[in-house]
Amino acid sequence: MKKIADLLSLKGRRALITGAIGGIGQEIALTIAELGGDLILVDRPNSNYDMIKKTVLNNWNVDIRCIDCDLENENSRINLINEVFKGNVNLDILINNAAFVGESSLKGWVEDFDKQSIQAWNSALEVNLTAPFHLSQAFTPLLKKSGNGSIINIASIYGINAPDYSLYSGTDMGNPAGYSASKGGLLQLTRWLSTTIAPDVRVNSISPGGVWRNQPKQFVERYEQRTPLERMAVEEDFKGAIAYLASNLSAYVTGQNIVVDGGWTAW
Repeated sequence: MKKIADLLSLKGRRALITGAIGGIGQEIALTIAELGGDLILVDRPNSNYDMIKKTVLNNWNVDIRCIDCDLENENSRINLINEVFKGNVNLDILINNAAFVGESSLKGWVEDFDKQSIQAWNSALEVNLTAPFHLSQAFTPLLKKSGNGSIINIASIYGINAPDYSLYSGTDMGNPAGYSASKGGLLQLTRWLSTTIAPDVRVNSISPGGVWRNQPKQFVERYEQRTPLERMAVEEDFKGAIAYLASNLSAYVTGQNIVVDGGWTAW
């Protein structure tokens, strides 16, 4: 009989995490490392991996490799894929965490619908949906070989629900069509992949609620009032879902979306 600790262990397994130096990405990396898993950290060119590497290596004896990749660029993704295969290492877990969220100042992004640009839309779709498709397709042979293959896509509550624009009133924040559409597509890609590459690889997603990132006070207050647990998320809130889906605790779970939103989508 296996114990919970045995099912949780990722010793001997390796996870590739995109968007690895972002807030959620770092918590994902720490979670995998704590469970004994080796890491391939992926983020944009010229990213500084020093802090997360130091934290991991000061606490756990795992292998870490870092690879830069512009996920919006197909050739850059191909270089990432080739780099992984050239390394001749196992790959057991793929976590498509990186996301194009844009900036309020980005032209054609946080605008009225009639002013949202095709360029901004395409950027969101390329990073949030095309890149996960591309990497999942490329790495499926390695994940199948693993015997414990797991893909985890980081989606969003806005892939499930439409935005409540009253939350953004009086701020420069918004909710562009490209973000919601790409995250909704990622959820359906998760379900599609779960039946297509079964039974060798499990494919699931996590839909985070709003994460506190020092947003305007009025937005935070409105968001908390709309959330049953009366607070925004912090990065640590996603560690449990990651540990569950990455490990054999979820060995009979595929095609599912775990919503980690403090109850935001419950009403």
